[in-house]
Amino acid sequence: MRIAIVGTGYVGLVSGACFAEVGVEVACVDIDRAKIDALRNGIIPIYEPGLDDLVKRNVEAGRLTFTTDLESCINDVEMVFCAVGTPADEDGSADLSYVCEVARTFGRNINHYNILVTKSTVPVGTFRIIRQVIDEELSLRGEDIPYEVASNPEFLKEGAAIKDFMSPDRVVIGVESDRSRKLMERLYRPFLLNNFRVIFMDIASAEMTKYAANAMLATRISFINDIANLCELVGANVNNVRKGIGADARIGSKFLYPGCGYGGSCFPKDVKALISTARQNGYRLRVIEAVEEVNRIQKSVVYTKLRDAFGGDLRGKHIAIWGLSFKPETDDMREATSLVVIQHLLANGAKVTVYDPVAMDECRRRLGDSVDYARDMYEAVIDADAIALLTEWKQFRLPSWRIIRRAMNTPAIIVDGRNIYDPSELEEEGFEYHCIGRK
Repeated sequence: MRIAIVGTGYVGLVSGACFAEVGVEVACVDIDRAKIDALRNGIIPIYEPGLDDLVKRNVEAGRLTFTTDLESCINDVEMVFCAVGTPADEDGSADLSYVCEVARTFGRNINHYNILVTKSTVPVGTFRIIRQVIDEELSLRGEDIPYEVASNPEFLKEGAAIKDFMSPDRVVIGVESDRSRKLMERLYRPFLLNNFRVIFMDIASAEMTKYAANAMLATRISFINDIANLCELVGANVNNVRKGIGADARIGSKFLYPGCGYGGSCFPKDVKALISTARQNGYRLRVIEAVEEVNRIQKSVVYTKLRDAFGGDLRGKHIAIWGLSFKPETDDMREATSLVVIQHLLANGAKVTVYDPVAMDECRRRLGDSVDYARDMYEAVIDADAIALLTEWKQFRLPSWRIIRRAMNTPAIIVDGRNIYDPSELEEEGFEYHCIGRK
């Protein structure tokens, strides 16, 4: 089976490499010639564990190719996946310009039955816009070539994307006919053989499922963060509360970990887009609006704790930041809490030194020389007045506190934005410790 995937970002590249791994011939397409040239030379533009080897293996096997020319391969494939970006506009709605451009190219060039499958996260009803664009292009050509559209939203977690794709808890597919369903079943047969769930539905429901799933996960995060903030005020321990409510089978424990807010390429953008879709249809998602507001405030909690620890004056204070990416196992800093905290610190006169295992280059691209860059976590704390832990990378979990204490100034404050440390241990080592939802 042969397919094309347009867009070699996170979703497109991971999907293309994983489809190739199970025997599909995949052409990955992107208009960015520099990116395509780099991929042809084995240079992967994103950090994802295992992706380098997966791409290399399938390129060498001839199952995975890279091109800037969708027109040249569109009629050699049985379906085209659209995995281009849908960034948020100023009003929070999804920008569909890249999706529509793929649809235009599809309509201008197909000469046999083909399926355009949307893997990009798009608002409910986008399939109608895609169909309209394709019909317009076919009309301009004076052609009546059969085609279909479908939806196959992704549910990949950065840092575990390959495992999620190869061993999915579910695959959601929105189709319009038995013909397109059979083609999608054929494509996903390797996964069906392992008894993974492939859930077929109408296209509108598939588009909504993606947004609803991310909104639900974001809701759980904002909920436990809101509860954590209240726990601090009333003297409760949010870790005990989390365990207590998570033991209820109706609730469960996943995504009930308090911290300093969610970020990344999906949750913030998708929550905004879902709110915008509701407003466009004359409805308010009041719960989801509150989720977004709670998260906006939560991203400043670490900064607030640092400011309060120094009596409201951060001028001249040296703050070490551990962790820059929005989560471990990725270099993605989109909507990362670190950007909010660093901005506040710099605006209030603090000196900032940063360290992250993989996101240093991305930080340099974003922040330039406004912060200092350390070679490791220990160099970052030399002569620091405080440490802010923002990303729970494994290497931060069990550092040598005695070495760190000797390297830091007094009072040696630690603000643990992910609640990974033991308060009593750090206090015994001579630190002033602050965390989320615990006294």
